[in-house]
Amino acid sequence: MKTDEQYRFCVKALKEYVEDAGFSDVVIGLSGGIDSALVAVMCADAFGAGRVHGVLLPGPYSTPHSLEDAQELASNLGMEARVVSVCEPYEAFERALAEACGGELRGLAAENTQARCRMTCLMALSNAHGWMLVNTGNKSEAMMGYSTLYGDMAGAFAPLGGLYKTDVYAASRWRNAQAASSGQVPPIPERVLTKPPSAELSPDQEDEKSMGIDYATLDKLLLAHVEHGQDAAALKESGFAEGDVDRVLATVRATAFKRALEPPSPAGSFYGR
Repeated sequence: MKTDEQYRFCVKALKEYVEDAGFSDVVIGLSGGIDSALVAVMCADAFGAGRVHGVLLPGPYSTPHSLEDAQELASNLGMEARVVSVCEPYEAFERALAEACGGELRGLAAENTQARCRMTCLMALSNAHGWMLVNTGNKSEAMMGYSTLYGDMAGAFAPLGGLYKTDVYAASRWRNAQAASSGQVPPIPERVLTKPPSAELSPDQEDEKSMGIDYATLDKLLLAHVEHGQDAAALKESGFAEGDVDRVLATVRATAFKRALEPPSPAGSFYGR
């Protein structure tokens, strides 16, 4: 599918899923990143901005620009956005778990606890107001297991679940261009499109550094392997670095248990063989 077709397909699937389930409103976490930004725009296109509720969930390592970008996005869309800090809940978990975790909550356990605090807040708002929580994950993250069980994997539907990260950027730029061509303010702030992706779960964390590969290379490799069936030998023969192939394919295999718990996403393939 072309970028515009992908975008419209995702919006249509989102709208049908939510309305078939009997919900009128949706809630999403606004991180200031590209994935949640595009999902917010899709939700506004599907339901109208008045039925979309954004939540900014700053934690210990959230940057000021992430909050600014999320607020600018919400303002551009004309949607509600509230702030619920997860610092206090996270600190409470730190205290409660320190002894059981060997004296300190640290490393991956500390990072994922932050993600789970955020999802607890979003699910509480979902339950309190009768809003469906929409997931903001993409296929690149799902294939690499770069997500938190019972954390950012939460949500009833994942409109980006069939799109790789580079396609998320392409769809975001396409949607901004559509707005500009009709005289509207492009909804997604330019900084969201240009800054390094980060989950902001540790100081100066960047997604590509954490995974050890840039998204452009990763997505080409995943497309060849997942969508076109190339095995390790074929990938190496086609020019991918041996280390990248071995590491990515091992990660894909090792994180299959996470993908079994991913929320549903638009049915059908975006990438023909």
